[in-house]
Amino acid sequence: MTLTPEQRSFLEEQRFTVLATSFPDGRIQQTVMWYMLRGDTIIMNTAAGRVKDRNIRANPAVSLCWEEHYKFLTINGTVTELIDDPAQALEDIFSLARRYNPDASDDDIDARFSNFRQEERVTIVVSIDSVIANGF
Repeated sequence: MTLTPEQRSFLEEQRFTVLATSFPDGRIQQTVMWYMLRGDTIIMNTAAGRVKDRNIRANPAVSLCWEEHYKFLTINGTVTELIDDPAQALEDIFSLARRYNPDASDDDIDARFSNFRQEERVTIVVSIDSVIANGF
């Protein structure tokens, strides 16, 4: 499924998403996340082994939500890829850090987020299965 130009524009603005995954027993887990569009997919990144990482490996169905007052967008999707390659995952998290800190220099971002280099990172690639939108 593809996004409308207005929905894509909304998501290209700097905002946070709420990622929902499910535990094996069916309970839901939510996390506020950085994200970016990459073509027709949503890219996020996390440290390996976190709850969301474990949940996605057990069940790749996820839901993402963004809101701005009475305008909202919900994407139900499938994690089609978990990128475990250390170089790629590190490059992705620093791309996200630059997106969310546009006025910071690369040196400042490298210093501020140096902990990322000490972690095993995983990039989450979400395909869009369905979109629910209001106000677009």
